Amino acid sequence: MTAGATYVPIATQTLGSAVSTVTFSSIPSTYTDLILVFTGSVSAGTGTNFTLNGDTGANYSLTYIYGSGSSAGSGRGSNQSNAGYEYMPTANAIHTNITHFMNYANTNTYKTILMRLNGSTVQASAQANLWRSTAAITSIALSAPSANWNTGSQFTLYGIAAA
Repeated sequence: MTAGATYVPIATQTLGSAVSTVTFSSIPSTYTDLILVFTGSVSAGTGTNFTLNGDTGANYSLTYIYGSGSSAGSGRGSNQSNAGYEYMPTANAIHTNITHFMNYANTNTYKTILMRLNGSTVQASAQANLWRSTAAITSIALSAPSANWNTGSQFTLYGIAAA
């Protein structure tokens, strides 16, 4: 067996104008996991979130930790209508987020989503989400409900190929 590329780019969206929602749809089920990388900013301090397959029912849970160098904290939420993505308290500050959707195409298990995030003016944090659905993930919608994703923000979805 020879080693090959394991991160296979599925789609990239670089915003040419500000939008409130970025969607990846028709995600193929041919990979083991998905990785979503975001680098960019929002137009106002706000929380951001994502929904899977258009599901806005109370099917999401999350646990998070964060630290800013001067403070730290943690929290959790159950029976949420979306998965929390990142709180961006400062408008236009550049953030990077890496989200790992594990076993996304398996129709026998709930989906676990792990996130690592950091920003130029805010804390670093880690978060674990659970989507209580056995459906394969075929679409991901990322929203900034009280703001817009700024022009130039880039979102890349990768499939993880089995070695």
